[in-house]
Amino acid sequence: MAGRNSSVVTEFILLGLTDSPELNTVLFVLFLVIYLITAAGNGWVMALILASAQLHSPKYFFLCQLAFLDFCYSSVFIPKMLVNYMTGQTVISYLGCLLQYSFVSMLLTTECFLLAAMAYDRYVAICHPLHYRGLMTPTLCIYLVAASYLLGCANSLTHLRSLLSLSFCGPNVINHYFCDIPLLFQLSCSDTQYSEVLFSVLSGATSVTTFLMVVSSYLGILRTVLKAHSTRNIYKAFSTCASHLTVVTLFYGTVIFTYLGTSSRYQQDRAKILSVFYTLLLPILNLLIYSVRNTEAKEAMARVIMRKIFARLQEKNHMADVNFTIVTEFMLLGLTDRAELKVFLFVLFMLIYMISLVGNLGMLFLIYTTPKLQTPMYHFLSCMSFVDACCSSVFAPQMLLNFFVEWNTISYSACIVQFFFLASLLTTEGLLLAAMAYDRYMAIVNPLLYTVAMTKIVCVALVIGSCVGGVINSLTHTIGLLKLSFCGPNVIHHFFCDLPPLLKLSCSDTSMNELLLLIFTSVIAIITFFTVMISYVFIVAAILRIRSAAGRQRAFSTCASHLTAVTLFYGSVSFSYIQPSSQYSLEQEKVVSVFYTLVIPMLNPLIYSLRNKEVKDAVKRAVEMKCVPC
Repeated sequence: MAGRNSSVVTEFILLGLTDSPELNTVLFVLFLVIYLITAAGNGWVMALILASAQLHSPKYFFLCQLAFLDFCYSSVFIPKMLVNYMTGQTVISYLGCLLQYSFVSMLLTTECFLLAAMAYDRYVAICHPLHYRGLMTPTLCIYLVAASYLLGCANSLTHLRSLLSLSFCGPNVINHYFCDIPLLFQLSCSDTQYSEVLFSVLSGATSVTTFLMVVSSYLGILRTVLKAHSTRNIYKAFSTCASHLTVVTLFYGTVIFTYLGTSSRYQQDRAKILSVFYTLLLPILNLLIYSVRNTEAKEAMARVIMRKIFARLQEKNHMADVNFTIVTEFMLLGLTDRAELKVFLFVLFMLIYMISLVGNLGMLFLIYTTPKLQTPMYHFLSCMSFVDACCSSVFAPQMLLNFFVEWNTISYSACIVQFFFLASLLTTEGLLLAAMAYDRYMAIVNPLLYTVAMTKIVCVALVIGSCVGGVINSLTHTIGLLKLSFCGPNVIHHFFCDLPPLLKLSCSDTSMNELLLLIFTSVIAIITFFTVMISYVFIVAAILRIRSAAGRQRAFSTCASHLTAVTLFYGSVSFSYIQPSSQYSLEQEKVVSVFYTLVIPMLNPLIYSLRNKEVKDAVKRAVEMKCVPC
């Protein structure tokens, strides 16, 4: 492969389930219905478990994670398959194919270990019921779930690294409806023996390890059940395990039968049929198995529905008896009520705000007036500078003014508008950082295709997509806020209108708002985090193939600024918002909010200028031009 270009294949063709045109419409409708049921059903299971206090137990914690995995798993490839049926286009890019397989592999492996953890949970519940709460602590449950995800990621990244080492320079037709690794082995023009052995070993080790954990757990359960003298206790013990046993049998049976074999014995028709079962039908079956056969889940569902009905009736009765528009303004307590600190904080935040404003607007002006900086990387950086300048300006002037005003009030409408803009800008910045990670991936991994792939249209589309995502997220929460009643206290323990403090002040039921906040923030954080992580996995793999130390240092230096910005932003925002309301600390939130709303917008221009030679050279040229007399 040294004498020819190994990157000939840039896309693959997915043949799908059938080549019969008359069946495409039927399959489109069928798979659309399956996907909608899977997404809505698993979303409802997660919402039900999070909203029902009686389901806050280790068993349902694991079930909530299983529902999340099934939802993500279906979303990896079904939307692409539906688009292919509608457009008739069956092409998937090389990057899209590898990413699709990576997510499928990660989610499958994670589900294997999660099912093993659920088996251990059932073992402790039946064999050691008196010590169940002491053994299955929340910390242990989180560790088991985190270990499942980490092992899934490790397995997926190992196979991804193996696939990246292969060359694809011949046929590019995949006889399947998603990118599966045995078929990719068949298309490679490299020696795949090592990759196939690695795949068989890891798949076998994962299957055997988790299967033995499940069997060991159920042997202990069976031995305990057989010692029980009461028929009722035996029936109750078996009924608590029936759902899990059914899911385990279906999942392990199909996956092991499909993958425990090398690509030389890989039968396409059999693989397609089995893949339909474990990729399309199992997520729906899991939902039905755990809901239809579970009395607690059905009772919790009925209680949630009745509670919502009664809450609506009580709210209507309350609105009929009391004037609804009592609260017309809120009082912002700010960062501190100590008078001796207000002058110091005013000077400090005024300085931070001025540096942030001058730095970001200066960066924006510098990029648009320097021809050398008219590249996709600096296009994204200019957009981020604009977002940072706007984000600081949404609340900083009001906060600075409040240091010298006795009554720090803000009107109801101004408070809602402030939250809307702040949430939009923060979400947009998170999505922009993910787009910048993709840009760095293209620049380092595919430098020859960079100018072709990262065209002006693509860059504009990514920026618009980030802005639209931010507006949708913010609009969802804003509409939820507008539906709430504020008829009691109006003191906000914060220096700007943030969603958690506003939810605490409402006299309506805010459980749905809190659930939406947790779900939206978690989904956005996970999607953008995995986009950044996968991009940097490819980047690291490409950099390690560079033989020159200077080349490796240059490649790493182009990513250092972005990695620093990503770490600061995602760390502070995720720490602030991805937590249940029961663990919400106002003082902690204030400190973290100062960091991601004031400090980070100030640091971003410094990070991208001090660590960027091109920006420093552009600044020097701009200064020299100003200093040269006319």
